[in-house]
Amino acid sequence: MNNLRRLLGTQLATFLTTEVTVEPALPLDITALAHLLHKADVILVEGHLRISAVIKYLTQSTWSHAALYAGNGEYIEADVLEGVRRFPLEALAPYRIRICRPISLTPEDADTVIAHATSRLGVQYDLKHVADLARYMLPLPMPRSWRRRAIALGSADPSRAICSTLIAESFQTVGYPILPEIPEAPHDAATNRSAQEIYHIRDTGLFTPRDFDLSPFFHVIKPDMPRPFDHHNLLWVP
Repeated sequence: MNNLRRLLGTQLATFLTTEVTVEPALPLDITALAHLLHKADVILVEGHLRISAVIKYLTQSTWSHAALYAGNGEYIEADVLEGVRRFPLEALAPYRIRICRPISLTPEDADTVIAHATSRLGVQYDLKHVADLARYMLPLPMPRSWRRRAIALGSADPSRAICSTLIAESFQTVGYPILPEIPEAPHDAATNRSAQEIYHIRDTGLFTPRDFDLSPFFHVIKPDMPRPFDHHNLLWVP
């Protein structure tokens, strides 16, 4: 039965990781990006896969994937098919990306964060989580308050990796926060719902790429356009 589940999960993951047609991204200068990045920067990616569309819908965000910069032109990611792996920055060239930099991380802490992620190399993606995401291939209307819970279904196996959860766990090894504490407000129903959502994320350990984008503990940095750039040289179509 386990072998059958594994086979079905792999086939489903293969289907969900098929690329779809998207609007081309602006050229990304990989050399400039490598000079810009610091160790333990989180790189958010707008993916081109079927599963990317599901994650973007459920999180109401541009970003469907997150990776951790490990230095030396490489990043660490949790790939749906290949599990946790290292990959060269050049692989990011076709994508829109955003860099989220931890504000107060020391070099020693950055090394610890990367060491934890490195220790997880080879760990497989949580295919149970992939099966749950497959339920949302059809963009049916869903109340905003349900979306976070929907992406959390089936994600409780700590022996397997999910891209953002792997990175969040790595930062937690040095006590670095991703989302802020929100005090309970029992007399304010709307605020209390928000607090419950934050605590739900913390309890399950399931973070999404969007959480790094919104976190007050990370600077958001956009990669530079290819140099040199002069707006006077742009050719506008009449």
